[in-house]
Amino acid sequence: MPDPQRLLTFIQNRLDEFLDARTTILARVAHEATEFSGFSREFLSGGKRFRARFCHQGWFAVTGESATDASSPIVGAGAALEIFHAAALVHDDIIDNSDTRRGRPSAHRRFEAQHRDAAWAGDSAEYGRSAAILLGDLLLGWSDELLDDALAALHDAEAARSARDEFRRMRTEVTAGQFLDILEEQSWSTHSDAEQIQRAETVATFKSAKYSIEAPLSLGALAGGGSHEQIGALRAYGLPLGIAYQLRDDLLGVFGNSTVTGKPSGDDLREGKRTVLIGLTRTAVSTQQRAELDRLLGNPELTDADIERVQTMIRESGAEARLEERISDEVSKATSALEDAPMNATAVDGLMALADAVTQRDA
Repeated sequence: MPDPQRLLTFIQNRLDEFLDARTTILARVAHEATEFSGFSREFLSGGKRFRARFCHQGWFAVTGESATDASSPIVGAGAALEIFHAAALVHDDIIDNSDTRRGRPSAHRRFEAQHRDAAWAGDSAEYGRSAAILLGDLLLGWSDELLDDALAALHDAEAARSARDEFRRMRTEVTAGQFLDILEEQSWSTHSDAEQIQRAETVATFKSAKYSIEAPLSLGALAGGGSHEQIGALRAYGLPLGIAYQLRDDLLGVFGNSTVTGKPSGDDLREGKRTVLIGLTRTAVSTQQRAELDRLLGNPELTDADIERVQTMIRESGAEARLEERISDEVSKATSALEDAPMNATAVDGLMALADAVTQRDA
């Protein structure tokens, strides 16, 4: 079975090598431009690396081979996914006006503080947002560069094309999913309760489930030349597991410990996220409670008492328990897809371990 810690070391080495080369280019433009690579290096030095791990696990499931060093094509593909994820988080934090990410200032807040501390002309917040948008765009381009380098090293041109197509599809789907997320925050009141839950499911599927697990897993398997049957089994495992992963995120966004998650407790409530959890709550509470929930949700000035009030409402409605049951059901669907999957037992064991890792977590 692939050694997760060894893989993470390879991924970090590949990212460091790539950022070293891009820092040289930025320095030729201007010393100030290296701020982009400096923040990127800091931002990419942590995280759970789930996308890279699933990508590698997909490769291992169809080839039976693990990466042996940082130059392996599958390590490069995993590193590309990590940079793409970083770009998505930078942009997501701007959209959500998030102050922190992984316990540190988010990109736009960091640039905002730089402007404010230097007492430059203009508006600090505007500068922060503008600089962070450019950083996110740069990271998107860098993810393409890393993936191109990785796929060029494959001996199978058809496998490389299939993997590239998977990445393109993932990029389009997650962007559309992000758009639907912000749309629902504004348009939710025009839909029935049942429609709100269904639309929240769609957001969860395309903003997170497919992009976090199914696509990285399939990309790795496609790069490894996996058969139609192998890819099908991995997708049947990856999609429900991705849904369970996002539903766990929804619970952590409301009930998570800020010292563990790196984000303020109840952040999703302040941002007004119309998640499946919220949809289930609204269908289970009284009309008066529903009106109170709708009034509180999306208010960036929510107090700790307000957060506690909403948390209590969600728990007492039974929505939290129902979502936990749903997570268990989705994990069962995922693991059942592996029962007759055309891959070796070691690969199946690795996938089972990852299923636990992404759904039984507190951050």
